[in-house]
Amino acid sequence: ATFKYHYFYVTVDMVLIPGGIMNMGTNAVNGRDGESPIRAVTVGSFKIDKYPVTNSDFREFVKSQKYKTEAETFGWSFVFQDFVSEEMKSKITQKIESAPWWLPVEKVFWRQGSFPDGDTAEDGFHGTAPITAFPPQNNYGLFDMLGNVWEWTATPFPSAQTMYVLRGASWIDTVDGSANHRARVTTRMGNTPDSASDNLGFRCASDYKARKGRSKGRTEL
Repeated sequence: ATFKYHYFYVTVDMVLIPGGIMNMGTNAVNGRDGESPIRAVTVGSFKIDKYPVTNSDFREFVKSQKYKTEAETFGWSFVFQDFVSEEMKSKITQKIESAPWWLPVEKVFWRQGSFPDGDTAEDGFHGTAPITAFPPQNNYGLFDMLGNVWEWTATPFPSAQTMYVLRGASWIDTVDGSANHRARVTTRMGNTPDSASDNLGFRCASDYKARKGRSKGRTEL
């Protein structure tokens, strides 16, 4: 079942996921970050966003709530580079005094790729892809559950400091794990709640209140 909600001038589609017992994890020898072993987990029924929260959604929230973002508070952000126009970039010619730049000369030249902006992955996008760029990868009609951005969960990650589990891997992860993490359905990692990056995101979820009462207990992910 799909439900529509209206928050902060944004219409949200949520899908009902029925509860039950599932096998979570993998017995693969290369499991990491608590990915192994396989264990049975009881999951209560819940509703979850059909799509990850987008920058457009967040912008509407900021406008409607007059919310001051961390970028405005601290004066910087990882994402500012993508908002600099090509015209402005072409005018930035000042060298960095602390960097030992020099031009390649004969016998001291090597072939180099066109990164960071010229290299793209096989999906054709530099960085994250639009949330509807690819069809759902599951029977529930949920988009981007694997890849694009890691998504936060409410499950604590075992650590000396406060950390929470992220699931789903991201656009910088690969099937074989050669670039970063191994992108598969069991992949997980932990991070501190104040972490932010262009490969981290989230989608909203809520308990499903059935007619006979609400399911109890926290779902482990």
